[in-house]
Formats: sequence, structure tokens, C-alpha cells
Amino acid sequence: MSYNTYRHEDELKATIQTLTHGTAARRMCHLHLGSEPLPNWEMIGDIITLCRSLIFPGFFGNDDVNAFSLEYRIGIECEQLKSALENQILAGLCIEQKSRTEAETISLQNRAEDIAQQFINRLPDIRQVMHTDVEAMYDGDPAAVSHEEVIYCYPAIRAILNYRVAHELLLLGVPIIPRMITEAAHCETGIDIHPAATIGERFAIDHGTGVVIGATAIIGRNVKIYQGVTLGAKSFDCDADGNPVKGVPRHPIVGDNVIIYSNSSILGRIRIGDNAVIGGNMWVTSDVPDGEMIVQHH
Repeated sequence: MSYNTYRHEDELKATIQTLTHGTAARRMCHLHLGSEPLPNWEMIGDIITLCRSLIFPGFFGNDDVNAFSLEYRIGIECEQLKSALENQILAGLCIEQKSRTEAETISLQNRAEDIAQQFINRLPDIRQVMHTDVEAMYDGDPAAVSHEEVIYCYPAIRAILNYRVAHELLLLGVPIIPRMITEAAHCETGIDIHPAATIGERFAIDHGTGVVIGATAIIGRNVKIYQGVTLGAKSFDCDADGNPVKGVPRHPIVGDNVIIYSNSSILGRIRIGDNAVIGGNMWVTSDVPDGEMIVQHH
């Protein structure tokens, strides 16, 4: 039996060679050193679902939670969450430490288990601060009929919950996975909060679409922002090779009891004072004193 030669065989081989060799392949291909897991969007979704269910039982996850089954449900979901977290935390740690021995991989597994348990221990604190966020959104929105409506319906609750979960994981030293968790909320809600941002209690986002909060932003207590608000960087310092300098504080510091109305851009490492009000469609690149109201003049 004879076989016809594949018409484009030489072209295909050349493309395969290009894809598997050279600088581009080294930068864009993550090669396993062993059997360690990779970050997985489906498992990230499971982690988010479990965290939402544990923080707001009955609202997310199982809909048959009652006074008799609550402890059982919480126990099952904590076990499931711990297992999923261990897997994905290990994936993040392994990507961060690309070159390692078998003993170092075992050490990372132990570290992932410890971090997962430490995170589980922090769930009551996350629930408490989320309670204040729900209160702030209910108190600050005349259209809100009930706390239940806020939890069920408001996209900001989902985005803020993802952020608070991701922020705790980041504080525990987990790479990559926190950013995936907040980016999942970004895709779901249009609200983009970097997990490294620092946000106080009673944080409210009204409507929310298009909100952007940068990595080094610091937001005080009882702050309310509207759709389209950006807490961003004004410019980037570059090194001698023209690359942006990493890790430099470059986003705003927002004080307590601040309101920022829709589509305003607050840029650079500036301070918005306590009790200040920023009107809509403002471009703010310098400090705003305590109690100041910044609006457009006609």
C-alpha cells in the first residue's frame, strides 16, 4: 500500500521547529518538572463558588441550607475548599519557583497545605468585613429593597468578595492565583480590582461597570464609588533599559468617608482627604484636602 506525501509536510515541520525552539518558546511555554498541577480556571471557579457559599450560606452554592444542615454543609464545603486551594496554591508556588529539586517540591506541597489552612482560618474575618460591605451598599442605595437583594443581585458584592478572598491569599504569599480570582470577577462583573490593593470596611460600589482599582491603591473606611471610576497610575518610572519599574507606589490613597462619582479618574500617588467628594467625569492628579468637594464648573 502506498501513501501520498502530505502536500505541506515541509511547511508543517518548519512551523513545528519554530514553535518548539528559540527564545519565544522558552518565554511562552511552561514545561512541567514533575507531576505538579497547573493553575486551572475551572478549579479557580470552584474555589470562588465555595468561598461565596461559605461566606453567604444559602445565597450561593446549596439552596437547601437550614438550621439543621448548616454545620454539616459548612464542614463539607470547608473540606472541599481546602483540597481545591491546596492544589491551586501549589500550582502557583511551582510556577513561581521554576527550578527546584524533588525535595523542594515536597516542601512546596507542605507549604500549600499550611497556607490553605491559614486561609480557612480567616474565613470568619472575611465574612465579617463582607457584612459591612453589604450594609454599606444597602444603606447607600435608596433602590435597595433588602440586604438579601444586595447579596443576590449586586455585581459589586461578587467582585468585592473575590477581591477580599484574593487579597488574603496574596497576604499569605500565594502567587498568580489571587490575580486569577480577581480577573474572574472582572470577567463576570466588569469590575477590575487588583488583589494587592488595600480596601477598608464598608466599601460600596454602585452599579460598578468599568471600575478599575490599581495594585498599590489604598482605600479607607466607608468609601463609595460609582461606575467607571479609575484609581490608576499617572505615569510609570522606567529603568535604564526603558522597562517600567515594578513595585513602586503609584496609585491613589483615598481617605475615610469619601464619595467618588461616575467616570472620574483619580491618578497617581495622590491623597484624597477624609470626607471629600469627587464629582462625575473629573480628572484628578493632585491632592484633595479633607472635606473638599471637587466638581466641574460651567
